Amino acid sequence: MLEEMKRNAVAFYKMAYEGNPKKATELYVGDEYIQHNPHVANGIDGFVEYFERMQREYPDKSIEFVRTIAEGDLVALHTHQIWPGNDQYITMDFFRFDDKGKIVEHWDSIQQIPEASANPNTMC
Repeated sequence: MLEEMKRNAVAFYKMAYEGNPKKATELYVGDEYIQHNPHVANGIDGFVEYFERMQREYPDKSIEFVRTIAEGDLVALHTHQIWPGNDQYITMDFFRFDDKGKIVEHWDSIQQIPEASANPNTMC
């Protein structure tokens, strides 16, 4: 079940990020969707609106899934995102699944990759 949850979390996020959030919610979200990102309205409609707007405003953005970790009913995704102008971010997204294997809750943390670093290690 953990491997399936990981695959579904990646498929859900990739589909929404690449411009089809409505289909992503139809396939992977349960009866409710609790959102903890303060920039996205709670619920399925808020999620769809946010990602449709991001696709309109930034159609050339890209995402790479660096790590996927699952434990219990949670999946964590570590991503590297590149936005227009080579604006790069590292994100940590956490998804909670219900007992039917559907996503019902989301938390995230986003950090912009700085121009310079105090160490030689990447954020990926």
